[in-house]
This record gives sequence, structure tokens and C-alpha cells, in this order.
Amino acid sequence: MSVAEIFGSNVFNLAVMKERLPKETFKSLKKTIQDGTALDASAAEVVANAMKDWAIEKGATHFTHWFQPMTGVTAEKHDSFITPTDDGKVIMEFSGKELVKGEPDASSFPSGGLRATFEARGYTAWDPTSYAFIKDNSLCIPTAFCSYSGEVLDKKTPLLRSMEALNKQALRVLKFFDSDATRVISYVGPEQEYFLVDAELYRKRKDLIMTGRTLFGAMPAKGQELEDHYFGSIKERVSSFMKEIDEELWKLGVLDKTKHNEVAPAQHELAPIYSTTNIACDHNQLTMEMMKKVANRHGLVCLLHEKPYDGVNGSGKHNNWSVGTNTGENLLKPGKNPIENKKFLLFLASVIKAVDEYGDLLRVSVATAGNDHRLGANEAPPAIVSMFLGDQLTSVLDLLITGKSSADEVVSVLETGVDSLPIINKDATDRNRTSPFAFTGNKFEFRMPGSAQSIAGINIVINTIVADALKDFADELEKTNDPQAHIMDMVKKTIKQHSRIIFNGNNYSDEWVAEAEKRGLPNLKTTVDALPVFVSDKVIKLFEEHGVFNEKESRSRCDILIEDYSKAIHIELLTMLEMAKQQILPSCIEYSSVMIDSINKKKSIGLSAPNEEKAAAKLTELTEKFIEKIDALEAIKEAVPSGGVLAEATYYKDTVLTGMNHLRAIADELETVVAEKYWPFPCYEELLYNI
Repeated sequence: MSVAEIFGSNVFNLAVMKERLPKETFKSLKKTIQDGTALDASAAEVVANAMKDWAIEKGATHFTHWFQPMTGVTAEKHDSFITPTDDGKVIMEFSGKELVKGEPDASSFPSGGLRATFEARGYTAWDPTSYAFIKDNSLCIPTAFCSYSGEVLDKKTPLLRSMEALNKQALRVLKFFDSDATRVISYVGPEQEYFLVDAELYRKRKDLIMTGRTLFGAMPAKGQELEDHYFGSIKERVSSFMKEIDEELWKLGVLDKTKHNEVAPAQHELAPIYSTTNIACDHNQLTMEMMKKVANRHGLVCLLHEKPYDGVNGSGKHNNWSVGTNTGENLLKPGKNPIENKKFLLFLASVIKAVDEYGDLLRVSVATAGNDHRLGANEAPPAIVSMFLGDQLTSVLDLLITGKSSADEVVSVLETGVDSLPIINKDATDRNRTSPFAFTGNKFEFRMPGSAQSIAGINIVINTIVADALKDFADELEKTNDPQAHIMDMVKKTIKQHSRIIFNGNNYSDEWVAEAEKRGLPNLKTTVDALPVFVSDKVIKLFEEHGVFNEKESRSRCDILIEDYSKAIHIELLTMLEMAKQQILPSCIEYSSVMIDSINKKKSIGLSAPNEEKAAAKLTELTEKFIEKIDALEAIKEAVPSGGVLAEATYYKDTVLTGMNHLRAIADELETVVAEKYWPFPCYEELLYNI
């Protein structure tokens, strides 16, 4: 089959709907999907029957409400289509009620106190704006998830709310430009980085199995220093995996476009074409799930942790965000003459204002224990949120405000010096891979998210803070007697007030850290530093005003994030102690005995072995230090405070991680002196290069 025939073959998309639904039902459902209007309840029964028939023809036997609880992964409970008949047989049925509503247990998912254990009832509600699909012989129906008391327990519902908030405020602004748009939509294209490791080697590493990252491991002789892996030739085994990933995702309607080797050994990237933010979030969850499944079929394991290996680049998920209208207009496209493009400048100003006022909240949106290992290293943006606009756009803004350009005349073509090569048109901006929030021509690339994260929380924040900035603009324009004359004054004022967030230089430099402090930009280095921002008065008011979270929902999510941080490190702590005591220490003692036996045998026949004695002494000394660090970490484990979730998380950040780092340092040194055959699990060289 061709790609065109494969693509979307397992999706109940508009083409299938048009073919299988009555004309009026199709029109009603299409309007709901495209305009966000409520679906006529009577249509649900018709849609359910058509879905069921289509799914059964595709080999499906079950259906499930597919939802995204606050675990960061998806959830599904499968029911078969069978209904018993009087003659002892069954028929295949699926009702409109079953399509629209499900009732999973709400007490067994993270709720941050919104649900008690004995209060179990929760509901899933069909999201008709995201297409149903077939996976593992089940019809999967994308749904929202809420509690019996009404609070949301998932990531999809607040994402949809944030998209509606952005739509509402953007339309208020667009009415001053005589726009034909009736809906404004945010779009996302999430680039997905990941590592692959041989499954047999993976199964020999308890740390990879339990935590997703290596808690021990000395660097091999070769890491990424030669820069030869990035965009390099793809190994046959990996290429086979990538080919199957493409096919599986295309069947599910995922616009999987780009694949290549990333910077670190055994690291790779997959990137899709843009989709609406809601669908992009669903598709990214499917992508992560499918990468793991397909990897297993190829004898591989897909690692999505942000930092599987210390000393080499970690993995991120670059969130390319833009905003457009249902008339096909990209509101962040500068056009040929951006200085005269009022609409573009106003929407650009809204993003500048949003990122400056809520940079701390953007930092919260990417705060996880895993991502803390990555942010600030020379592979990802630092924890300081700033915005890159590029020389040309910065020059436009300077010219707008001061009447003077800050840049030389821009050369629009690239001279290669080779006559046979084609003329290359230059983009409006260079790339700045050190910037957390970079303008890249007609969109913003938020580079801080971690590879394992759901993109829902990230885009909830971006949509909401931009909606808030647009609200301020709309409020101001609605009060003025001459909105058209006021637009440019408002743009200039906004850029002047929020220019501190714009930085086009090297975000890795020490000078920028000092400069950012002078500018008053927050530097929230860790998850524990960042998370209290989520329940600040400013943020609670922001989410409540735009109907994204009420105060209870905000506080519950903050508690969940803090608890997740502590739980992740606690699991790492227990795994590290287990590996240290049950694997590394016995191996060191065994190898030490071998060395001592060898020395004693030589001495017994009159030979001296002074260098071997030095080596044995060093091993013994390191082993003793290792035991001391194990005991110290055991004591740290027993002393976790009980003063609330934030106090506990702070202890894990300051005390537990420090103790773990001390133990690892000795273990990694031991790895360099213990013979390879005695070391109890695969080393970095095997993990990174044996694919």
C-alpha cells in the first residue's frame, strides 16, 4: 500500500464520516469539530452506530474511552461490543450513551485531594473535536475526564478550556481589523527526542527498568565529542524501527514527517507537521506509546527520560506553537513588510508581554525531576526564560520604537561561492538553540519541555497567558475612540515595557545569568524552586479569570506535581541503594579477592607484586568509601521529614540528591578499576554503541 492509502486508515476522520453518516448528521458533527459548537444530542446515536460498524469492519471487538489523567500518560478501559440475545448468542451493539459518557474509577488516579479513596465515581466525556481511532483491536474514543463533583481530573479538559480562552480574546482583538475569522486556533508541532537501547542490555540494568535513567555509569572513552552522530547515517536496525514507526503512526493519522539522529550516541528525533493543539497533544501521546511498542518488536527499548545518561545530551520536546484563524491566516506571520503589519505586530506584542509577565509560570510548565537534570546543561536552554527574536525582527521593533534600525541591511540571499549551487534565500532569523522561547519565522519554539512530558500542560500555559495579554489589548481598544490610531501606540508601549525578556545572545554564558538578574528575570533552577509559582495569587487569578482552572484545581495540580517530584527521586533512591548493595558491592569484593589471591600466589613462590598491591589497596580504599556512602544514604533515606509535600520535596532536592551524587561518584570511579567481567551490569559503552 502507498503512504496515501495507509494514512488515516485506522481513523474515523472527516472522509469516513462523510461516507458513513447521514448528510445532516455529518454537517452537525463537522461544525462541532471545526467551530467548537455543541453537538446535537440526537446525532450521538447515529454517530455511535456508524463508528461501531466501521470499527468492526476494521477488526475491532472492543471500545474504550481513551483519556489523559494527571499521570502524564493515557488510560483506557476496554468493553466489548457484545450484547447477549435470548437464544444464547450475541449481537454487536454500541449506543450513543456509551459513546458520549463512560464511568471509570476516579479515586485511583492522581487528584491532589479532589477525590478521596472512598469517593470513586468519575466520568469520561467524548471529545468530538479529536477523531476516534482503532488501536489494538479497540475503538479508542478520545475523552475528557472529570470527577463526580465536577472538577477536572485530566489534561485534555483544561487544554480545551485554554484554547477556548485564546479564541475568545483573539476574536475580540481581530474585530478591529475587519477580519472574516470566526474562530482562532492554536497550533503545535512537538519535536520528540528519544534514546534507543538494546533490550537485552536494558533488562540487565535495574535503574533503567525502574527509573528510566542510569543511576550509575562512568563515561566511555568516546561520547559525543566528535559530533559525528548528529544527522549521521542511520544504522540499519534503527532505520527498520523508524520505518515501522512511520507506518504505525500514519495509520493513526499522525503527521509524522521528520526523522534523524540526534546529537548524543543512540539518540534520535521524530517530528510531525503541525496540528491543532488538542489533536497534537493526543498524537504526541500516541507517538510516545507507539515508539515503545515498536521498539520492543525490534529488540530495542525506547527511553523517553530527559537524561538517561550522565555526561551526554539529554532529550527534550521542542514545542513549536503558533496561532491562526479558521480562514487560513497565520497571525504570527510577519509578511513582506512587518513594520506596517499592524495585526502581526499586535499579536507579536501579546506573546512578548505574556512571556515577560508569566516567564515563571512557563518555567513551572516544564518542571519535573527528570527535566531538572537537563535544563541549564549545554544541550538545553537554561532555567531563565527569555525570548529570541533574531536580528531582523529586533531591528524592526527598534525602528518602530526609536526610528533607528539596530542592524545592518539584511542580505536576503546566501552566497555560497560555488556557481553550480543554487541561490539560497535566507530566513528572516537565524536559529538560537540556547534560547528557551525563540521566534522561528512564523511561530515560537519553546525549547524547555522535557521529552517524557505531555505537551498539554505546556500549551495550557502558553494559550492562557497569550489570551490574558490579548484581553488587556481588547479591553484597551474597546475603550478608545480611535482604535486604529491607538494600535501602534499600544504595540510600542508594550514592547518598551517588556523588552527585558528579549535576548538574542548566548543563553549559556555566565554573563547572561548576571544580565538576567539585573533585568529582574527569575532564575528558578529546580522544580522545587518553581512549583510554588503555580499557586501564587497571580497565577490562580489568571486561570480563574479565563476559566481554565478554579482555585481547587490549581492547588490540586501543584500538589500532584510536587508529590510526583518526591516520588520519582524516592524510587531512584531505593533503586540506587539496591544496586549498590546487591550488585556493585559484591562485585567489588569478589574482584578484590581475586586480586589478593593472585598477589598471595606470587608471594608464595617468591615473587613481589608492588603495583598489583597498590591497585588492590586502591580498590579496597574505594570499596570502603563506597560502603560509607551507602550507610550515609541509608541514614538520609530514614530521615525524610513529614512537614508537608513542599518540605519533603525540598529535602529530596537538597539532601537526597546530594547523597545520591556522592554515592554515584565513588561507584563510577570503582567502575574504572574493576575488571569488566566482574562489573555487574552493562556499562555506557555497551548501552550507547551496541545497537
